[in-house]
Amino acid sequence: MIQNYAEYEMTERERVLFFGGGYLAAAGIVFLFYHSFILSGLCGFFVIRMKPYYASWRAQQRRRKLQHQFKDMLYSLSASFTAGRQMPEALVEAADTLSAMYGPEEPIMMELAHMKRCILENNESDSELLTDFAARSGCEDISNFVQVYIICRNTGGDLEKNISRTVSILTDKMNIEREIQSLTSQKKFEGRLIALMPLAMLVILNLLSPSYVIPLYAGLPGRLIMTGCLGAGLAGLMMMEKISHVDI
Repeated sequence: MIQNYAEYEMTERERVLFFGGGYLAAAGIVFLFYHSFILSGLCGFFVIRMKPYYASWRAQQRRRKLQHQFKDMLYSLSASFTAGRQMPEALVEAADTLSAMYGPEEPIMMELAHMKRCILENNESDSELLTDFAARSGCEDISNFVQVYIICRNTGGDLEKNISRTVSILTDKMNIEREIQSLTSQKKFEGRLIALMPLAMLVILNLLSPSYVIPLYAGLPGRLIMTGCLGAGLAGLMMMEKISHVDI
């Protein structure tokens, strides 16, 4: 069970790959622009500053995966409610049903396994388990579902009808969000591809016509031009990421 989906802790293997690959990438880009082993070696340590951004990105990806898997959980719960089962029974049944779709290491399966164990062995309240799950998930859709369930349970409302209606609304919302993500991910890929083109052209020029770019690596004017190009490329990439980012 993941304690907080807003935080991401890298594994040892992932940490080695991130720092090793990031160092080589940063050092390689700096060497491409300056042809200085010392400067590229020092700038490679810039990858340390990128760790919080990488962890935030990985946490966001994990929350999106959880949200997608939660939709399948809603389908299972809705079917259980239609069959007349209560929430504790529906959660236990969902853990068994989704095990055929997801492995035990998936976020939704870890959560359902925890709930199933607490319900069957410790006889814990389903409301407390769901509230804890919603608070840790950081997903608005999960929080909305839990709130609707708790309100219906406390007020004696038609649980089956209200939950089924909530499931229908949330699944429609999730489908729309996935379509938006598909559109924005395509634009992000195109933007990143465009951002890599100057690097590719610089590599080609260094390999095929090194004499053509020698003035860029000699003297102060050339250094200033390359610094401006590197800064403009980074600024353009950051602007593209900001424009194409959709917080859903």
